[in-house]
Amino acid sequence: MSTCGLCGTTTDEAVLCHRDTVRLAERLADLPLLHDEIVHCLVPRQHGWGEIVATRTAAGPRSPLNEDVLDELGSGEMAAVLHARRVDIQRVRWPHHSPPPPDGVAADCRWIAMELDWIAAHYPAAGDLAAEVRSLEARARDLVGDPVPRRKVVGSCIAVVDDQGTVCGADITHRAGESRLVCRSCRCVYEGQQELLLLLHYQPADTPS
Repeated sequence: MSTCGLCGTTTDEAVLCHRDTVRLAERLADLPLLHDEIVHCLVPRQHGWGEIVATRTAAGPRSPLNEDVLDELGSGEMAAVLHARRVDIQRVRWPHHSPPPPDGVAADCRWIAMELDWIAAHYPAAGDLAAEVRSLEARARDLVGDPVPRRKVVGSCIAVVDDQGTVCGADITHRAGESRLVCRSCRCVYEGQQELLLLLHYQPADTPS
């Protein structure tokens, strides 16, 4: 038995529990979008899109610039943290490989996401990684005035996951703005009209109350 490095719950052998692994995957998918918004949005939109409002730390009288955003752009904290973590993961898993060169937030998030199965099972600092990514997301959303959108359960996964015909059955969730559905348990992807209609058609009947 082991414990999750982030929340402390008991796991079989993993160093990061399934719930926190799923949340980490979601945050890694969101961070590049938030980073792009920070780059392109120096005016906070805490009161709605396109509305210029007073900032908490104005640079001068009637200044529209948010100094927190400028500081974030200048320090490159998000890119530095993510790349340092990618380098460390590669060092632990493949100690004979040379460190990868910096390649930007999106590339590092994508690389880390591809290694999540191994990270959750074996990376000693998986809890630290999850905590760092959670902190980066919270700071980025604070800078752009974007609250964390809630996910809604839209059905159950119908993917067959073994040779015995076992159906996954995990909840499929959706968040506003997403163009496809991804099962966070078996990683099956549903996109396009035909796949979505099949997903709808094979949903289990509601249990009578």
